[in-house]
Amino acid sequence: MSTMNVSLPGTLKSFVDDQVADRGFGTCSAYIRELIRRDRDRQYLRGLLLEGGESAPSVTADEVYFENLRAGVRRDSKG
Repeated sequence: MSTMNVSLPGTLKSFVDDQVADRGFGTCSAYIRELIRRDRDRQYLRGLLLEGGESAPSVTADEVYFENLRAGVRRDSKG
């Protein structure tokens, strides 16, 4: 694993320390890693949304479409 040093003003350092303690992270590094993972995931999902928004609809999203989705969820939730 690579190492990176980050300088923070006192107020941000205190915030990070509080988050580590309050949210059960073992270290500041674990907290920062989680933030970076979430940011990476957010960027990936945003890219998918933008890509989907630029594509043509593949099916008509009408009442029948959504009822079929609901039926599938109900069926899957029953095991």
